Amino acid sequence: MSADDDFFRSYLHYVGATECPDTYHRWCILTSVGALLGRSSGLSHGHFTIHPNLYTMLIGEAGARKSTAIKITKKLLKRTGYTSIAADKTTKEKFLLDLSGEPEEEKVTTDILDNNLWGDTDGEISSRPSAQCFIMADEWNEFTSLGNIEFYSMLGNLWDFDGIFKNRIKTGKSVSINNPTISILAGNTATGFALAFPSEIIGQGFFSRLLLIQGDITGRKITFPKEPAEAATVEMVKYLQRIQSACQGLVILDSTAENLLHKIYTEFTGFDDVRFKSYLNRRFSQLLKLCIICAATRLSKVIQEYDVILANTVLTQAEHNMPKALGEFGKGKHSDVANHIVEALSVSNKGLTFKTIWELVGHDLEKQSQLGDILGNLRAAEKVQLVGTLFLAKKKVKIEVSNEVVDYNLLTKEERGM
Repeated sequence: MSADDDFFRSYLHYVGATECPDTYHRWCILTSVGALLGRSSGLSHGHFTIHPNLYTMLIGEAGARKSTAIKITKKLLKRTGYTSIAADKTTKEKFLLDLSGEPEEEKVTTDILDNNLWGDTDGEISSRPSAQCFIMADEWNEFTSLGNIEFYSMLGNLWDFDGIFKNRIKTGKSVSINNPTISILAGNTATGFALAFPSEIIGQGFFSRLLLIQGDITGRKITFPKEPAEAATVEMVKYLQRIQSACQGLVILDSTAENLLHKIYTEFTGFDDVRFKSYLNRRFSQLLKLCIICAATRLSKVIQEYDVILANTVLTQAEHNMPKALGEFGKGKHSDVANHIVEALSVSNKGLTFKTIWELVGHDLEKQSQLGDILGNLRAAEKVQLVGTLFLAKKKVKIEVSNEVVDYNLLTKEERGM
């Protein structure tokens, strides 16, 4: 494989015919390349440096083959010699101890003042290699306990952490970690996501940094999937190793890439789901991380226009399906009823009366006054309008993404169909 080839198409060709959606395979290898590079690669961005680590969670029904896609990439990554993969199950305390490289049974620090005020060990700690960890949990809810807000909050903090991370664990032990660099590639269902994360997580650090990759069951039935030839695996492993060695240090932007990124940043209008308001604040950082990865797959430390368009295309496609991936998580009490009403009005040419709408959704409500409140809220949100006695869907002008900044031809036919 040469640097002139489309790495992602080559990877999809390598994995061969599987029952996994193409989008799962793409995001598995994107996230894995980002983890492989870790802190060794980065883009200077003002006072800070953007590194290519990603927090990616594949979402889909049970049987959508999330685990298959993750395990294929995990197996390949191990062949490159990469060893910084987290345990299959952990706690916040054990995770920090593993990240720090300290044994769990090590003597607990008792003189905190000596450590933190007099002759602090920061100089010694900063001389250690950066601490890297790739959480590859094809079943996220088995990785850690459900509703572990403290752990999730810490992971959110570590997404772009720079310097020495200090934390006191429950035993009283103080751990210090130099430049922790965390990547996540996990799998979950919409139902499992709701079990793992309380609704309060919306707006918090971890959720705002998480890329939710929706995938549907493909319907492909492959009774006996074929294993790639050993020569093909060796070639892919060698190319991943070349990516890791060729892309050390800071990457730069050429002028066309810089101009295009400015256009994307200043003209991006977001998408119509308030649950992702906090995510949108970090959308540009996500894009820069993807640009680093896309350039690296060409064995380049110069981000070009092509890299920006590819990165923005895959991110835009993922964002289109992120609300679907989240399902009803974090929405209001009667959000499913409201959605049903909007869908019914959208397909009605003549509009619907209050009575007709009640016949459609009354079995999900306790009294008609609740329907009145729902319709009132939909009118306030400008999703529904009342003309005489008829309710009609209020059409919104669809805002198309400029074809200067996306190119859906870079995706597979299956991905475009999503």
